[in-house]
Amino acid sequence: MTRQYVIILILAVQVFCAAVFIMNILSSVVGFAPIDWELHEYIEIAAAVGLVLGIILGGVALRRTMVHAARMEEKLRAASSAFFDLVDVRFGEWGLTPAECDVALFAIKGFGIAEIAQLRGTSEGTIKAQTNAIYRKAGVSGRPQLLSLFIEDLMTDGPMTARPQARV
Repeated sequence: MTRQYVIILILAVQVFCAAVFIMNILSSVVGFAPIDWELHEYIEIAAAVGLVLGIILGGVALRRTMVHAARMEEKLRAASSAFFDLVDVRFGEWGLTPAECDVALFAIKGFGIAEIAQLRGTSEGTIKAQTNAIYRKAGVSGRPQLLSLFIEDLMTDGPMTARPQARV
């Protein structure tokens, strides 16, 4: 059973059990004809057991969800770490200066020339010169190609040694 169906089942059981208790209260207020006391007690016991089971199953589902979320966060941290390791390797291969590394990282993150200049406290002309040097050292003509180098590396689990041939 998938996680979604378990949650729906828990919700349905709890709604049913709550409805039993609400009907019990309403029957007293409205004055429905009373049912046999033994049957009434069995229904209340079943509803109480259903609510307790709902609490237990809800706790289990919550625990599983929290464990799953923790695993996903760990995978995200590992992927983020792998990406930044790849960035460091590439920047080293290209021989970027520390300033160029900062500018390249901002460019990969999608910041514009003016934003990078403001963040670094330099002129836009300096940033343009640095981005041109980065593109030249990386062997690309602009930001989209620079970004595509990293995307290709991530999609192939490492630096690509040969580009795939175009299909005709």
